[in-house]
Amino acid sequence: MQFLNLSNSYNVSAGTHLIEVSALGYFFSPVRVDVSARIPGKVQAALTENRRSMIELVLEPLSEEQYYEIKEPFSIMSLVKSPVGLMFGFMLFVMFVMPKLAENMDPEEIRRTQEEIMRNQGSISSLLPKLKAATN
Repeated sequence: MQFLNLSNSYNVSAGTHLIEVSALGYFFSPVRVDVSARIPGKVQAALTENRRSMIELVLEPLSEEQYYEIKEPFSIMSLVKSPVGLMFGFMLFVMFVMPKLAENMDPEEIRRTQEEIMRNQGSISSLLPKLKAATN
């Protein structure tokens, strides 16, 4: 804490003054000090951030300065939430869960699905030469 008493003995000129405190490790709010020219010895001080009037000029730090960024600790959840973690989880799902689901399917349904895939591949492969001929 710092105490400052403005009186006539300091020879402060009349007008508005701004007090800014520079202290390593702390952040202080600037203080606006109005010294009256009409009434000798009349001094008013107010914090600039909230315009709160001060009866006596006692400056307290608002916060401690953080010079270095605080590093977050390692977290498994941050790894799981990352895009690489999501792709890895999907890959594990496809490798281990999908075969278990396929075991429960009806063999006739599997055969029909494979035939449909083969028909669709055949139709796509027959379209490719036609597209090449059309572009030339």
